Order: sequence, then C-alpha cells, then structure tokens
Amino acid sequence: MMNYDKILTDTVKELKPSGIRKFFDLAGTMEGVISLGVGEPDFHTPWQIRNAGIRSLEQGQTRYTANRGTELLRREISRYFKDKYAVSYDPMTEVLVTVGGSEAIDMTLRAVIDPGDEVIIPQPSYVCYEPITRLLGGVPVILNTKAENDFKVTPDELRALITDKTKVLILPYPCNPTGAIMEKDDLIAIEKVLHDTNILVLSDEIYAELTFGGIRHTSVASVPGMKERTVTVNGFSKAFSMTGWRLGYACGPAAVMSAITKIHQYAIMCAPTTSQAAAVEALRSCDAEVEKMRDEYDNRRHFTVAGFNRLGLTTREPKGAFYVFPDIRSTGLSSDEFCERLLGEERVAVVPGTAFGASGEGFVRVSYCYSIDHIREAFMRIERFLEKLKNHDYPWQK
Repeated sequence: MMNYDKILTDTVKELKPSGIRKFFDLAGTMEGVISLGVGEPDFHTPWQIRNAGIRSLEQGQTRYTANRGTELLRREISRYFKDKYAVSYDPMTEVLVTVGGSEAIDMTLRAVIDPGDEVIIPQPSYVCYEPITRLLGGVPVILNTKAENDFKVTPDELRALITDKTKVLILPYPCNPTGAIMEKDDLIAIEKVLHDTNILVLSDEIYAELTFGGIRHTSVASVPGMKERTVTVNGFSKAFSMTGWRLGYACGPAAVMSAITKIHQYAIMCAPTTSQAAAVEALRSCDAEVEKMRDEYDNRRHFTVAGFNRLGLTTREPKGAFYVFPDIRSTGLSSDEFCERLLGEERVAVVPGTAFGASGEGFVRVSYCYSIDHIREAFMRIERFLEKLKNHDYPWQK
C-alpha cells in the first residue's frame, strides 16, 4: 500500500493553502453569500478582444507559437511599454509571453534563486512570492510594511534587511491587498539603496493600469539605474478583464530573459495561441475600455472607503489595484475570527489580512471589483454584524 506521506516533499507538506482560496471555497458551499473576496473584475472582456480570439480560431490559428510568444504580440508589448511607461524593450530578446503573470513570477524566481539565497518580500502582499521562494530552497526575508507609511517600502527598512546573501527584492506595486503604490520619488530612493549591489528586482506590475487620483503608474524600470536590474511582470487579467485567458509577460535584461525562457521552454512550451491573438487587439485598441473600467473602479473605491469609515473600521484610501484594507482591530476579533464569523453569521465573504502575511493581522482585504449594489448590500450585512458585536456581552469586550 502506498505511503504518500513519504512521497511528498517536506517543503510541499509544510506549505499552507492559500488563505484567499480557503474563504472562496468555503463561501461556495453556502447559500446566499455575497463575496467581496476574489480579485476578479466583474466586467466582461471587451468585445473587440473576444472577437480577435474568435477570428484566430476561425482562421485555424491553433498551433504552437514560438516559445517566447508570437513576434507580433512581443512587438506590441514593447510598443505598449514604451508608450505608457517610457521603457524600451527589445521584443526579440527582452520580452517573454507567459501563462499569466503568475508563471512569469515563478519562472523568474526559478531562474535566479539557489538554495540559501535570500529574497526580500514586502508584506502584506500577494500570496505566491513566499511559497515559491521556499519551494526553491530560498530564504524569504519579510519586510513588514506599515499602515503609517501607506504600506510602502522605505529605504531604511530595505537597507536594514540586505545581507551578502540577498539575491532578489520583490516590489509588488500597485499592491494586492493594500492598494498601496510606489511613486517615482519612492522608487528613486530604493534605487539609491540598491545602486552598488547585485540585487535583482522582480517588479510585479499586474495592476499598473489601475491607479487613481490622477496618479499614473511609474514602472520601476523607468527609474535611471533600475532597468538593468529589473524583471517587470505584467499581464492582461486585471486591466483588460481577461482573467480566464491566462496571459501575462515578463520584460527584462536579455541575459536574464534568456535563462527564464529556457525554463519556460521545458515547463510550458508556449502561452495559449488564441489568447495571444486576443492580447494583440487588447494592446492596440482598448485604451478607452480600460479607462471606462478604471473610472468605475474609482467610483466603487470612494464608495467602499467611505462605507467602512462610516462603520468605524478605519480604512486608508488605496491609490491602486481594486482592494481596500480596513482595520478591524476595534472589534476585538482577529482577522480570521472576523472573516469566519462575518461569513457564518451574515454570509459576507472577505479575506483575512493574514492570508497576505503575518503583518496583515488586524486587517481584512475587501475587493471592490463588484457592482455598487453588490457592495451596498454587503455593507448592510456588515453593519448588522457590527451591531451584534456591540450588543452582546462577548468575552473580548470585558
């Protein structure tokens, strides 16, 4: 009889399941749940993108593409980056099309991390960076960002964590779950810390198109001195509402991209052909659609922040992505307790801040990529939940 416990690696057995999926899966087993938990746009993929994918199928474009992706798409990505962020990438040697931004992150870390190498990971942040580092035998070094600094990486905090074993710095901005961004002056200060090091930056910019308040995203690679040390990850899921198309990309120095592509060849072969055809259309013709979606997210952002502050759950105004990160410490509940009870008692699903690192304790992540009516109904239930907490003699209130 097979003993699977002896087959599975110790590293995999020690990995915790994603805290995001835990609450998503639990909510899926319950009736009448309003979810504010999953970071998936509620907009359909714009028609012209869908039509481009359909046309590619009608024309029989169903074969493998080049490992790096179609030359046409790589040229469009290069043009897009130059137009949007003033960064020039050679489409032949510095651009790789991947299966979502997630693959780009995974392949980049695989290409550069040896056992014992240290990776500085700001938290709270997206859930994949630390587990991938551990799977590679790397050492996650957690930089706990703070609400009073708007959850940004500060030069002093970064400098204090750098050792002779530091190989990579993750910069996950705009940030999931906090909505924080790093502006140009912030990034210039980071460059000064890294200037005389051999540390690579992995900049996850999947929410680059979703910044608010008149602030446009600054790509890390556009800062003087940073392009040569940065692999930039982006994709189509968030800005173009193409989550199910599973398409992303990485851009960076040719020597690094060559190594990443080598791994991609063996692990993936190439990204989906139909998705690549659709992505060309997204980059060419969908600025107006992205702007409309951004404007709607902005309305929801204001509505959601105001709603939580009205209820006494202090919420800073996020400058990017489509999440708010309310402080729930005034309830006396832990992040997990708050989320479990809110789901159980009022059928509202949000994600505990601890799903994004220990420093997320005392916060919850709420996605506003849902309609105002959906969010309004959730607030009615959250308010009822908070009233019950106030009116009952729970142990934590004594």
